[in-house]
Amino acid sequence: MILNIPLAWLQLARQKIRFIVALAGIAFVAVLMFMQIGFQAALYDSATQLHKNLEGDLFLISAQYKSLTSNQSFPRSHLYQVLGFDSVESVSPLYVQFAKFKNPNNGLKFPLYVLGFDPVKSIFKFPHIEEKLDLIRIPNIVLFDRDSRPEFGAIAKDFEQGKIIKVEIFSYSGLVGYKVKVGGLFSLGPSFGVDGNLIVSSSTFLRIFQDRPVQKIDIGLIKLKPDANPQKVLADLSAKLPKDVKVITRKDFIALEKAYWSLRTPIGFVFNLMVLMGFVVGVIVVYQILYSNISSHLTEYATLKAMGFKNKYLLSVVFQQALILASLGYVPGLAISIALYDISKNATKLPVIMSTDKAILVLISATLMCLTSGFLSTNKLRNVDPADIF
Repeated sequence: MILNIPLAWLQLARQKIRFIVALAGIAFVAVLMFMQIGFQAALYDSATQLHKNLEGDLFLISAQYKSLTSNQSFPRSHLYQVLGFDSVESVSPLYVQFAKFKNPNNGLKFPLYVLGFDPVKSIFKFPHIEEKLDLIRIPNIVLFDRDSRPEFGAIAKDFEQGKIIKVEIFSYSGLVGYKVKVGGLFSLGPSFGVDGNLIVSSSTFLRIFQDRPVQKIDIGLIKLKPDANPQKVLADLSAKLPKDVKVITRKDFIALEKAYWSLRTPIGFVFNLMVLMGFVVGVIVVYQILYSNISSHLTEYATLKAMGFKNKYLLSVVFQQALILASLGYVPGLAISIALYDISKNATKLPVIMSTDKAILVLISATLMCLTSGFLSTNKLRNVDPADIF
């Protein structure tokens, strides 16, 4: 019975304490990679949540656009020029700008993102948003993001309990706050650049930001007719519109935002570096485990070589051990990471969510990590000479 058990497994399981410690090391590295990849994905997902929830086939933005959180407005008249094209059904302007929200409980002010639009029709895909348009048509009534971070106070909880909530919003250039009333809730969530969100009518938006020219907008939403070809319309619009604006698809709009956070901000660089460092740390940890195992069984390997077993067989034993460590260490790492994802999501309000693609990516990374370590640790085994051992 024992003879049917692979040599790789027998060597690993012989010293149970060392084997458990080795699996714990692999699990730790797997958790490290899961958390780094999870937060990196949360960075991109949270930064593009609004992009995914805008009603539009094409989008008009400033040619200087960098990211949603950087103010790059352009003349509203450019958006209405789009209506002159036969394939365009409608257009909608969107104002976006940071303000300071005064916590009604402690009086502290925190930055908040304000989204202003004409509530004749909804330009958002949020659930039940259509039902709340009548509310924000009333001056000074706002919708509050229930998934905002807790520093804004228990706004959502108090509203759901039927309390009347009046708050002050300050523009960054204003010393006097503008009083608004919370008339409803919606769900968008924070990002690495935004802690909370408000939806308001364009008229309320311009009252909050009194120094903001009405003709300057930040994003133009373009709805095409059902039979329109988006790529052809995009090419036509790009050729005819002024060069200080550009037309973009939703896919490219999202990619532009991701590129900004990935390539043009320190946090994007840090996440990319930490993912790489996690892999390197894993290679080092597994290398130490496999090298130590080879050293402790060097006599047995030399005996097998003296019996006629080739290097190919001996190396296959080490690679089998690497695969065993990768698979058995991955399982507890995945279980721990699922729990940590839930804790992180509740603590940060960011979309730190376990998904199949993340699970597969880390499994592949852990396998490659262990195989790389296995290859590096076999130098001593390749050069072992039975005559030197005995």
